[in-house]
Formats: sequence, structure tokens, C-alpha cells
Amino acid sequence: MKEYYGTTKGGVEISKYTLTNSKGSKAVVLDYGAILDQLWIADSKGNLDDVVLSCPDADSYVENPCSFGSTIGPSANRIADAKFTIDGVEYKLDKNDGENNLHSSFPKGLNKRIWKAVEKDNSVEFSIEMEDGDLGFPGNKKFTVTYTLTDDNELRIDYFGKSDKNTIINLTNHSYFNLGGHKSGDICKHVVKLESTEFTKIRAGAIPTGEIVSVLGTELDFSEGKEVGKDIEKDNDQMKLVNGYDFNYVISGYDGSLRLCSTATDPVSGRKMEVYTDLPGFHFYTGNWINNAPGKEGMTYGLRAGMCFETQYYPDTIHHDNFPSAVFGPDRDYKSTTVFKFL
Repeated sequence: MKEYYGTTKGGVEISKYTLTNSKGSKAVVLDYGAILDQLWIADSKGNLDDVVLSCPDADSYVENPCSFGSTIGPSANRIADAKFTIDGVEYKLDKNDGENNLHSSFPKGLNKRIWKAVEKDNSVEFSIEMEDGDLGFPGNKKFTVTYTLTDDNELRIDYFGKSDKNTIINLTNHSYFNLGGHKSGDICKHVVKLESTEFTKIRAGAIPTGEIVSVLGTELDFSEGKEVGKDIEKDNDQMKLVNGYDFNYVISGYDGSLRLCSTATDPVSGRKMEVYTDLPGFHFYTGNWINNAPGKEGMTYGLRAGMCFETQYYPDTIHHDNFPSAVFGPDRDYKSTTVFKFL
């Protein structure tokens, strides 16, 4: 159901769309940035609460430095030195994270644009086009992102991208989850299990070195499940670079099929979420840089108020031949699916 959400100071009118299912769950998505604004899920006693962090109004989404709920693209995560070469041509991007590029562009990325919306059976399909050279990326491109809320209590996100030139396409959703409800404080007591025993090691600037390293027996190891806060303040050289967990985990046994990559449980509310992806990696981020961010319902979000599970190709994959390729073009369309399932 389409409704008016708000208008920015710049005169951009934003619409919202509400999806519901037979279990009483509700998702609210915006045509601005194809953003997930609300996600209401019942706890173990049947009480509904909104489990994603969000901005309070239209103007806040124009800023949105934490990228709450955003569809990130055309390239999520980091590209070293804000440049890359495809088919012998060098392309330069915004240097917006030191000397590097993060999430394509903060003021003009796909999460800061109005998408065309088409309502379908309990889903909304958002689409948008980008011209060759827009934000520095080659190719005339078209993207679609479809949100579906199923009666199995799954929020499914289907992505599609097409380009007439070889280019980088690496889309993700940047929602921050707090299964206790977005007003419940930090997520340090959440128990997380990651279906991964390796990660892409980073250097200063959170840029991958190219090494794929085991996490087993280290503070980065969630393969057996543990509280998020158990080791988050430990003296770990990798974690000190990013103030906590902010790492790309490698999907164990990746074969391109849709498979479980992570599980999160809030012991207080009893809510449990499984994350599924058909991509080779996912970025586990624990809100290490949230600092008095304005939120909905009068909230001010602080450090570790939410956590992200950003399904993706590896960061900076364009510069590492041993990483799965995120180059797509006339002979290779981009398709992927992410599922957030609530139990």
C-alpha cells in the first residue's frame, strides 16, 4: 500500500509502501533509496516490535551517514585508491573514505535517489537507471530491487542488474538489526553464529590485503555462536583497525546456491533471525561508528545500537584476482537474493 512519507527541504517527495503477512509482521519500504524503514516482528510472547534502526524523517535520510536501511550501490563496501581498471580503461571514483571509495558515493549513491516503484502481490519492485559514467562507473545500467514479505516470516530481497559495458555491480542492503527492538539499547548480548571459518584480512583503511585467513580460535570466530560483546573489546590487531567487528566473512563451501550464512538471537525477546544469501560473502558490522545518530520515535542511537549482515561480493574484489569477480556486463547480468527469516 502506497502512502506519503515526507518531503525533503529540497522538495523531493518520498513515498512509503507497507507489506504485511499472516503472522502480523510488517515491513515498510521507501522509494527513496529503496530503503527498509520499518520491520515489525513478534517476540516469543507475540508482541510486535520494530527491529531495524531508521532515520526519523525525510531530511535525515538525505544525510543518513550510517546508511540506515539503505540499498547500497552500484558498488557496496570499499574500493582501494578510489579507482579501478576494466578492459584496459581506468575509472576514478569519489575519494570519500580517506584515499579510498566506500559505498560508491555518500551524496549521490543509489540510496540517495528516488526509485520507480511497482506494487505486486505482497511485494514492491523498485527500479532505477544510471547513465554511463555516473559516479565514475562505466555502462548504462538498470537495477531492480524487490522486497517480499512471505507468510513464512521471511523478508526476501531480490536484486537484478544489467549493464551495456563491463562494470562493477555489488549491491547490498545496509539495514541495522536489533532483535530486541530498535529502542532496546545495544546488541552486545545478542548471540550470533556465522557459517564461516574465514575472512578477508584487512590493512589500514579496512582494505583487504588479498589474504583469506582462518578465524578459528580468534576473537573473530563466531562459527560455534557467541555473544557479540564477548570479545568485542579484546586486543585484536584486526579489530583495532575498525573499532570492533567490521569484516567480510567468506561463505564456507560457497557454490552459488541460496544458503544460510548467519543466525542471530536476542535472549531477552526470544526473536531469532536467519540470514540466507547466494553470494560468496557477507559483511558483519556491529555499529562501531554510530554516535548519537537521530532515529525514529524520538530515539538517539549510540554505539552498537544495531548490527548489519551485508551480503556481498568481497570488498575491493576488483583488485584481487583470487576473489570472486563482481564485474558484470553485456555477457553477465547481476542476480542475487538475500533472505532474512524470523523464527
